[in-house]
Amino acid sequence: MLKQLMIALGLAACASLAHAQQVLIPAPPQVNASGYILMDADTGRVLIERNADELLPPASLSKIMTVYIVASEIDQGRLNKSDLVRISPNAWRKGGAASGGSTMFLDPNSEVPVIDLLRGVIVQSGNDASIALAEHIAGSEDAFADVMNQKAALMGMNASSFENATGLPGANHLTTARDMAVLARAMIREYPDIYRIYSERAYTYNGIRQPNRNALLFRDDSVDGMKTGHTREAGYCLVASAQRQDMRLISVVMGTSSAEARAVETQKLLAYGFRYYETKGFYDAGDTLTTRRVWSGRANEIDLTVAEDIRLTIPRGSERDLKATMTFEDVIRAPIEAGQRLGTLTVELHDEMLAEVPLIALQDVERAGFFARIVDSIKLFFRRLFS
Repeated sequence: MLKQLMIALGLAACASLAHAQQVLIPAPPQVNASGYILMDADTGRVLIERNADELLPPASLSKIMTVYIVASEIDQGRLNKSDLVRISPNAWRKGGAASGGSTMFLDPNSEVPVIDLLRGVIVQSGNDASIALAEHIAGSEDAFADVMNQKAALMGMNASSFENATGLPGANHLTTARDMAVLARAMIREYPDIYRIYSERAYTYNGIRQPNRNALLFRDDSVDGMKTGHTREAGYCLVASAQRQDMRLISVVMGTSSAEARAVETQKLLAYGFRYYETKGFYDAGDTLTTRRVWSGRANEIDLTVAEDIRLTIPRGSERDLKATMTFEDVIRAPIEAGQRLGTLTVELHDEMLAEVPLIALQDVERAGFFARIVDSIKLFFRRLFS
């Protein structure tokens, strides 16, 4: 038999206040883009979206995946930031100054440290730097594109298909605003040291200083990344991230009409998210949420907790309307191991499920001796008889 228990959340009023007035949130802003999304970077909750699953050309937003793979190689010890990368004639021809696209102005056959190439990709959006890194890691840009697609599949970016490391147009080089938000969130959370490069406003290489194309870095101190993109096919795109106090948001706009438009439309999304939502912690891993009776054990009680901190993104002022419920077996028997799942914690807001996580044992409970188990069996018999 399952048993339910209502509990209060953090410093909120009791969760059973069923008649609390619902917080009103105004309609999201109108955003002039082919597809867009606004996501909380911590919880992954989507606050606003439109055409977020429409396949669109990403242009240089593709380079976020290129950088993500480089960061992964560094993290796993297969690549060092100081490693020298040879700039092949192919990288120079397809992505260098003569190509007419965004470039780091690398010299053919020169050798450049990985960290410099990363800055060339992130800050200067250099196609030459992207191709050089792809060739260094995978042997060719085509092989690197296979790695990009494998990474995308592992990350749940199921709509994305990459053909190159740069974002230059390709018939099947497509992604979605949602997939770009997923990728940006992974970059921020998994490789914060590399992500910090996205906040750099300019980078000089070969005596050529180039500013970061993300205009919001110069307009909004809370914005610290991430990447622009533009081709005729893709329009003007921007993945941006900003942090204010303890809340970080990720916005993606694709297919806007100009460089100014992508900045303005992004500002609309970020302003709305920060104004009307908040992300807060409610339970910490290791804290005792409840104590349950244990039968046939050397201890009579067990503390239940959650394995990971529980943080939720909610409309501002709606904390009093959250409803948390714990569900567990009515009879919990020893032996029990710390970390063993003994129930489920669910958190809802106005019938929307915000979290559903396991409740786990905080400590071990060994099985009691024979006579103690007999006594508990008798107690359980009469408990059930008269319940």
